[in-house]
Amino acid sequence: MEKKPIIWTKTDEAPYLATFSLLPIVKQYVKTAGLEVVLKDISLAGRTLAAFPEYLREDQRVPDDLAELGRLVNEPGSNIIKLPNISATVPQLKDTIAELRRKGYMVPEYPEDPKTEEEKKIKERYDTKVVGSVVNPIIRQGNNIRRVPEPVKEAARKAPDLMGLPLKPWPKDSKCHVSYMSKGDFYESEKSVTVPKDTKVTIQFVDENGNVTDLKEVPLTAGEVFDGSFMDVRELQKFFEEQLEDAKKKDVLFSLHLKATMMKVSDPPIFGYCIKALLKDVYEKYGDLLEEIGFNPNNGLVDLEEKMKKLPEDKRKELEAAIKEAFEKGPKMYMVDSDKGITNLHAPNLVIIDASMPVIIRDGGKAWGPDGKQHDAKCVIPDRCYAPIYEEIIEDCKKNGAFDRTTMGTVINIGLMAMKAEEYGSHDKTFFAPTNGTFRVVDEEGNVLMEHKVGKDDIWRGCQVKDIAVKDWVKLAVELGRSTGYYVVFWLDKNRAHHAELIKKVETYLKDHDTSGIDIRILSPAEAMKFTCEKVRKGENVIAVTGNVLRDYLTDLFPILEVGTSAKMLSVIPQLAGGKLFEAGAGGSAPKHVQQFLKEGHLRWDSIAEFTALAASLEFAAELTGNKKAEVLAKTANEGIRGVLENQKWPGRKVGQLDTRGEHFYFALYWAKALAEQNEDEELKKIFTDVYKKLAENEQKILEEIAATEGKPVDIDGYYFPDESKVEKVMRPSPTFNAIIDSI
Repeated sequence: MEKKPIIWTKTDEAPYLATFSLLPIVKQYVKTAGLEVVLKDISLAGRTLAAFPEYLREDQRVPDDLAELGRLVNEPGSNIIKLPNISATVPQLKDTIAELRRKGYMVPEYPEDPKTEEEKKIKERYDTKVVGSVVNPIIRQGNNIRRVPEPVKEAARKAPDLMGLPLKPWPKDSKCHVSYMSKGDFYESEKSVTVPKDTKVTIQFVDENGNVTDLKEVPLTAGEVFDGSFMDVRELQKFFEEQLEDAKKKDVLFSLHLKATMMKVSDPPIFGYCIKALLKDVYEKYGDLLEEIGFNPNNGLVDLEEKMKKLPEDKRKELEAAIKEAFEKGPKMYMVDSDKGITNLHAPNLVIIDASMPVIIRDGGKAWGPDGKQHDAKCVIPDRCYAPIYEEIIEDCKKNGAFDRTTMGTVINIGLMAMKAEEYGSHDKTFFAPTNGTFRVVDEEGNVLMEHKVGKDDIWRGCQVKDIAVKDWVKLAVELGRSTGYYVVFWLDKNRAHHAELIKKVETYLKDHDTSGIDIRILSPAEAMKFTCEKVRKGENVIAVTGNVLRDYLTDLFPILEVGTSAKMLSVIPQLAGGKLFEAGAGGSAPKHVQQFLKEGHLRWDSIAEFTALAASLEFAAELTGNKKAEVLAKTANEGIRGVLENQKWPGRKVGQLDTRGEHFYFALYWAKALAEQNEDEELKKIFTDVYKKLAENEQKILEEIAATEGKPVDIDGYYFPDESKVEKVMRPSPTFNAIIDSI
């Protein structure tokens, strides 16, 4: 196979900053094996600029790197390292647009409520090319294997609390619990069909007078699964009101857990209904005023704070007093920042379920309250599809106490995501009922495949999963089960329509493989969680075979319990076309790291996940072309990772401790040491004996040059679109280190 470059992605926030320090090292090391590393921009600012070339001057235009990657992933041999990127909410997009426009890049404003045809087209382009999780469906053209790398697991067993905060004990009388809807949710209403042949279906809305509106045409291939479900917003509002009252009665924190970044269409309105429930009395008295100032609860209480500034002082104070009274009347709220008074409901992107729930479980069922102390929490997850997994693990912890990182097993995940496999209608198949009526899905012969009778404003969403994706998912599960000997568990609920269709396929495709000697089970998510907790506590290992949503949830949950962080995870996606995508870590903490860096010049982003992705990428490069030098680089990169972990050379939290740039130095040092000590390739041994000698001799000087830049604010002229010459200067602050690396 022809030699292809390794693609490294430019993303956002802390991983973006870290790239300026790490990538020069990577490029210099891998060029010794004749490998090239090419940078592609999939950042939020990059996506925004690429989407609107006609609004920019010729010299401001950028290539559409995301579209280019979408082409490359469908070629054999593509080798891509993807760092975490922003799945943008509307507030983040607006901030990005404002920053770009301030710098003279006159992309259009985002029209939240488009009036003209032009505004509608602009909004559609932002929604389909920039907002939310647009990156992943394009570049993930295979199913996902995500695990804690072995060197990371080894380090956590030896030093359980060094990579993340410790697991706190669970009091036997803990009041922490999960609350979810018993009716009116997506789970209850879901319908699913598998189409027997290639067809096109149309999602329609039929009003009470029989008027039909075609909403979207969706092509389906033979064997494809298509679902539809809806959320009854009246039941949702009632549910929130009951849970707010129950939290007050039980004296626990009220915490709402959604995925408003990825479920970018359905979840912000669900978030908004929670705010309406909390401010019910305010809406009854001041509803017209809230509408007049343009408050949108879907954007959080921060939107209300901003819109209230439009009011005359007397009206503003009156409204502020009513809001304060509503908070005093309600339960104590889960806080994002107690010191600043920022609650769970401040903005929809501040509490993301896959990051927030593991932390509550890690902390013994407690979350931060308004008093700056931790209290038992009510975890409100409206939809029943997956809320029970968290209920199950919380009950397990109440019964058995906290997990033990020194003895617990590991959970590997195989996530169904190939060919844009969806389990939610977060993108282009989510609609709101304009009136009472019926959503229906009709095939090209006019057959009604499913229909849902809905009320005004109910949220309807569809999703689809291609047959080829499920076949590959089952194949990966059998192969990994065979190679590891671990339990293989498909997390599928026979009582849920979508899962019932998948179970039929799984049972069929398992017959295509030799499964003798492999323990394979199909369990509902709640049963699967119970089984997994039981096995992991005994030090045994489990392969969780799940859909895309559970992949997201579990691959934060178990790593945080196992090693203290999900940022060190390695995701490998064997693309259906024969390439591989290596995803590095998770970006949930990235914004906080940037804030600290700008304030103090100390970046504590941990690049272990980038190191492990790089090692796996080099292994793949060697496998593709028989490049022996790449094979040696891969082996020694893993030794470099072990060196960083065994010597605890990862970033500390405070100024004066090692930071990201120091971690990169030590990775370069230990990688060079391993290359100097290996005997498989004499040329590499000679090159890196000299490099290692220089790095080791100058260790103290290099660390001092890095440390000299800390303890003071950093100016990079921007957050989403900084001045890259300034970023490079602060991220490569050691002339000594730079000279050694650049001379390889």
